[in-house]
Amino acid sequence: MLGAGGSAAAARGAKPSFVSYISPEEVHLKDPIEKEVKPHLLPGEVLLCEADMVLKCVQDDGSNRGAYGKLICTNFKISFLGYCALEEEPQFKNKVIGENDITLQCVDQLYGIYDDRRKPLFNQLRRYPEKIIIYCKDLRVFHFCLRYTKEEEVKRIVSGIVHQTQTPKLFKRLFLFSYVAAAPKDTELKNQTVMFDTVTDWRQELERTKGNLKFKAVSANQDYKVSKKLPPYFVVPMAVSEESLLQYQGKGVPIWCWSCHNGASLLKMSSFPKEQDDSTSQMQKIFLEGMYKTVHKPPYEAMKIDDLPSSLPSLQDIQTAYTRFKQLFLVDNSSDFWDTDVKWFSLLESTNWQEITRRYLRKAIEVIDWLEAQNTNVLLVEENTSDMCCVIASLVQIMMDPFCRTKLGFQSLVQKEWIMGGHPFLNRCNHLHQTEKEEAPVFLLFLDCVWQLVQQYPPAFEFTETYLTVLSDCLYIPIFSTFFFNCQHQQDTAATCGSCDAESGPLSFLSVWYWSVQFEPEALAFLNNPLYAEKSKSDKMQRKITKFKHQRQLSLPLTQSKPAPKRGFFKEETDQLIKNILGKRISRLITSSDELQSTSREFYDSWHYKPVDFHGILLPRLEGPAIRVWAQRYLRWIPEAQLPGGGTIATASTVLDTIQDVQSLQKKVDEKRNQVVSLEMEKSPLTRNPARLSSLFPFALLQRHSFKPVLPTSTWKDLGSEEDLASRDDDFVETNDA
Repeated sequence: MLGAGGSAAAARGAKPSFVSYISPEEVHLKDPIEKEVKPHLLPGEVLLCEADMVLKCVQDDGSNRGAYGKLICTNFKISFLGYCALEEEPQFKNKVIGENDITLQCVDQLYGIYDDRRKPLFNQLRRYPEKIIIYCKDLRVFHFCLRYTKEEEVKRIVSGIVHQTQTPKLFKRLFLFSYVAAAPKDTELKNQTVMFDTVTDWRQELERTKGNLKFKAVSANQDYKVSKKLPPYFVVPMAVSEESLLQYQGKGVPIWCWSCHNGASLLKMSSFPKEQDDSTSQMQKIFLEGMYKTVHKPPYEAMKIDDLPSSLPSLQDIQTAYTRFKQLFLVDNSSDFWDTDVKWFSLLESTNWQEITRRYLRKAIEVIDWLEAQNTNVLLVEENTSDMCCVIASLVQIMMDPFCRTKLGFQSLVQKEWIMGGHPFLNRCNHLHQTEKEEAPVFLLFLDCVWQLVQQYPPAFEFTETYLTVLSDCLYIPIFSTFFFNCQHQQDTAATCGSCDAESGPLSFLSVWYWSVQFEPEALAFLNNPLYAEKSKSDKMQRKITKFKHQRQLSLPLTQSKPAPKRGFFKEETDQLIKNILGKRISRLITSSDELQSTSREFYDSWHYKPVDFHGILLPRLEGPAIRVWAQRYLRWIPEAQLPGGGTIATASTVLDTIQDVQSLQKKVDEKRNQVVSLEMEKSPLTRNPARLSSLFPFALLQRHSFKPVLPTSTWKDLGSEEDLASRDDDFVETNDA
């Protein structure tokens, strides 16, 4: 966790007598030359305003350094065009979004600097700042100095950026519609992902999971007669009639998600509103009992009903935790980073983000226990089945179904449970700046949970953590329709009404699964896991999970696990006594409901005693250090957090080199025996000198190296004398020079 380098003597030395009378910008950048640079605009993209002689600052230990260029704002993005060309191309280049591009939907917070004081920027500005700071939702931070820009250009660019990013937008003003209307249709684009937009897709999924004996795909909602929140096609139990679907607009009807190999099934259901008059409630109760009987058929088939909102953190809890969590990574300069390093554990724990991740994974394990060990159907209940149900249903399938751990399977899963499941991406991401109260990073929480599985069991997944990181970035790229609608009905309506030409038909939106739109084939290789253990007929792979270290520890320390609460005859009485004496808050800490249930704990423990089958069930470890920070996504823009030649990427590179050496030897042996070589492993972009790779590869550029203290300055007095610290500093310098 502690950095390397620096010296106590330097930090506590005498105050320098030299005084500089010129600004840091003048020291680093003299006589800037204005050059003509042309922006790259996408189809439908319009240049709204621009400003020349803008200094993009690199914040490094309080000194301003950077490059001059032009700052532009379009109806799609904010972009900085440097006057000087980049010395080297990025290791991982996106064809749509460049290194200095910020889509309007990606802007999180906007601040202006007035006389060294930072203030948020809103409409109706009375004064214009000398510097603007843009905090992005992908956790990039941009500082643009306008001190050398013409006054009129400053007014235009600041007003334009504020208006485009801070003002509520109309739905039709999204760049998505401008792009689709102007972009030529590319018939060569290929997408193998199952979109679940036809009844055939659902029937094939039923056949794949052997659920077609108990469930059926229905098309009663093809014209959205049942509900606008449900997809045109979905799956229900065989005994459910079309009249039942229409009676309460799909509410109270069990909808199929997935079937287990033993015949147990995972279902979801929209709950009725709680506040109803007695007669309505009685009718709904009778209706629910009839629906339950379509699944619950004792003694052969049992059903567990799980009301998710009563046992999981709410959307508001998720939003509050993430708001605190992301502040740890929106770092302005090196000093801020190292200041937080001193209290990293306490800050991380106080956000509660990792605990929420742990609780959702724990709930998924409980559902798997009911399905697998107890052979019980599980019915997930939520108001609209579009948030918590999406997370839990998806996690259960990823942990139990190896097909969902392939790239094609994962994309089809997201399409089925999230897109067709009606997750309100438009509101949860607040793309229109109209739904702050509904904003919550539910899909990002899901990706974080998946990443926990990927980092614990890398060979079980065909895709990499880079794939997950890129997918999280796609939430804010409005050329793809995947994450910019609240439901399928809204997308279909927009496609029909948004078309200006009746002869051309409805608009044809672009899916995010067309990866070739964003990346060249060389870059696409970063999304595929070269260490993926493809299923074979040979013996199952033995469990061997390697734990990697990081420069900054990314998980909370392991604390002593809580013993299982004793269950006796007087448990209810003792629980009530604790609540009466100590209060509800303290009693929750003592008799925590967050622990796995006793049966699920037995299932969890017994599974972890066995070797891992990468093509069987996967259960994540939930203990403190096992739940970690998704470093590649959250720390990738912070050079101080990079570990050159280290991290998981260096280990993977070494393993790949070893595999290729073995294959090379095998090839020579086969040639001597005059045998035909079967298959050679494709060369991975990771097979290069691992010393030149960063732990945050392929996003880290390693362009800035800041002063890193050996120990936090606030604890130097407690941890040793100045002579000891100076000797440590000398050792570090000698090591680096060597």
